[in-house]
Amino acid sequence: MNITTAVETFEAKSPATLDTREALIDEVWRGLRKRPRSLVPWMLYDAEGSELFERITTVPEYYPTRTERDILANRAQAIVAEACPHQSLRLLELGAGTAAKTGILLDAATRLRKEVTYVPVDVSPDALQAACDSIGCLLPDVELQPMVANYVTHPPKLESFHGTTIAMYIGSSIGNFAPEEARGILRNVRSELRAGDALLLGTDMVKDEATLVRAYDDREGVTAAFNLNLLHRLNRELGANFDTRSFRHRALWNRVESRIEMHLESTRDQCVHIPAAQLSVEFAAFETIHTESSYKFTAKTLRALLDDAGFKIEQTWTDPRQWYAVTLAGLC
Repeated sequence: MNITTAVETFEAKSPATLDTREALIDEVWRGLRKRPRSLVPWMLYDAEGSELFERITTVPEYYPTRTERDILANRAQAIVAEACPHQSLRLLELGAGTAAKTGILLDAATRLRKEVTYVPVDVSPDALQAACDSIGCLLPDVELQPMVANYVTHPPKLESFHGTTIAMYIGSSIGNFAPEEARGILRNVRSELRAGDALLLGTDMVKDEATLVRAYDDREGVTAAFNLNLLHRLNRELGANFDTRSFRHRALWNRVESRIEMHLESTRDQCVHIPAAQLSVEFAAFETIHTESSYKFTAKTLRALLDDAGFKIEQTWTDPRQWYAVTLAGLC
């Protein structure tokens, strides 16, 4: 499918409205009026936040992106051969973003299979446009069927397909959700798959605390800027008056929950006004806003997650240090 056709498909499936401002207000009301205070991770990813995250993936301390990319680059053909015995492959990607690593797998698929369809799923039309542009230019023979959908709350509705569907969720994105939410996402996907289909899941594994914390608190301060940009966003879009110099980025390892937590910590007593939400929030010194969690897995917890969601592990590919895993799971 050529790029023009892909864009037409994309536009046809975009929702009429996606009121981000109202969603921001709802989340501010939900998260900042209670203690401990929290905000949902998607709020980090406006245009500026997305650019900062792309920079994070290049800093020396942030190993997940390059480790996963190396696994896919070294194992792409084996993954396709193992997961898809048919000549027709449909690759469904949750939270596609710019599809930077997905191209590796799709390139291998086009060499091994006659027909390859790519279905990127994301809540952001801009992200889907970027994914389609990227894959359309790199692999013009891949059919593009972008889908705007909130896969966190609802399963992406798939049309009937004569071949194998691989649902792909990489980037350790599943780790950004609490265990019950993660199970719900995978169960939603499972409900749309059929016998012979599969899940390809990327997960970051438990390792020493120092390595984990450094990955989320890099020396250059890119992750700190990414986290603080959430406050800049609320200032820009909701008219808030956060003094970002009076908040600092904190990353910590919660051993009990097996997760890295990102927080924004108030450095003094202060009151913040958010006019669009008709809300004022009193912060005490050292009080934090929990902005993101990143759960880390062991072989046992990964198997338990997949079992609970209706999948069985067929094969796992990892790096030499076993820091990261790409797991192929079939349907129970």
